[in-house]
Amino acid sequence: MIGSMESGAVLSKRTMLVRLFAALTLALLAPAALAVEPDEMLNDPALEARARALSQTLRCMVCQNESIDESNAPLARDLRILVRERIKAGDSDAAVRDFLVARYGEFILLEPRFRPGTALLWGLPVLILLIAAVKIVVTVARRREAAPAPLSAQERRRLDELLGGNKKP
Repeated sequence: MIGSMESGAVLSKRTMLVRLFAALTLALLAPAALAVEPDEMLNDPALEARARALSQTLRCMVCQNESIDESNAPLARDLRILVRERIKAGDSDAAVRDFLVARYGEFILLEPRFRPGTALLWGLPVLILLIAAVKIVVTVARRREAAPAPLSAQERRRLDELLGGNKKP
């Protein structure tokens, strides 16, 4: 009787943990799923897929760490509608990006383009890795150079004397 009550309590704790995990997962995924509203979507599935893919590369100017595809901010909604209007008008993805960059600046792109102004942004991680690799190589080389020379025969005898190795019984 007691054993069945304990297994029932454990089962309900496990069930509650699974339900809690599922609820948290849904709560985290729901905003992204609800960001694009049905009235924004294009009727043509191919154009809608292009709009969604493009929207995922554009930064929400309000949220700043989300794409306009994920954001529920009113500006993000306006930008999603603008992207869809430009696509319906026949603009290419590059033309839509260029239009938005001209209007909002490079910051609207989640991945900035490689240009002279962004070279440091793109090259800095590589530069840091190279500096770290050179530092490691130099440190290892110095340690090899700084390794003590082996003891001479006279130094070994003296060491043995000091350590008591040459004691005669």
